[in-house]
Amino acid sequence: MIYIFLADGFEETEAIATADVIIRGGSEVKLVSVTDTKTVTGSHGISVQADIMFEDSDYSDAEFLILPGGMPGTTNLAKHDKLIALLKKQNSAGKRIAAICAAPMVFGTNGLLEGKKAVCFPGFEEYLKGADVQSDKAITDGNITTGRGPGAALDFGLEIVSILHGAKKAEEVSKSMVYR
Repeated sequence: MIYIFLADGFEETEAIATADVIIRGGSEVKLVSVTDTKTVTGSHGISVQADIMFEDSDYSDAEFLILPGGMPGTTNLAKHDKLIALLKKQNSAGKRIAAICAAPMVFGTNGLLEGKKAVCFPGFEEYLKGADVQSDKAITDGNITTGRGPGAALDFGLEIVSILHGAKKAEEVSKSMVYR
């Protein structure tokens, strides 16, 4: 199961495009609200209905935990103590976590990017504590995948599909979307 965590102020393109690409790749995705309601409003005023509330799962079946960026969505995710504990647990177990745009700062400020190659939205590099900051649209180092921003959401999703189902499947998805 792939879990994408939504807080008020999330970047809509990053959450929805990423979910869409991963679903096209053959994985099941659950949108998770970390707010007090399943309806979560993005940074551009688009409301999305999450599949589950944060408390509805123990995440033991998580293949990936994914954070979309956006402001103030990223800072709202960073304030959710149980989500931070879950990310740290997943990372410590060597299981996959991913973040795009401003959201890699959640990893960086919690010590999860030490010695890892990572990318983020331009201007947020200072929050990637200990990371070897790159300029790719999406990059994976070990168990951590990061992406640059809304314009890289398809690349980010395809990077995740490639990890889960192989490069050939990612290429099939890309072609089916008339992307590359």
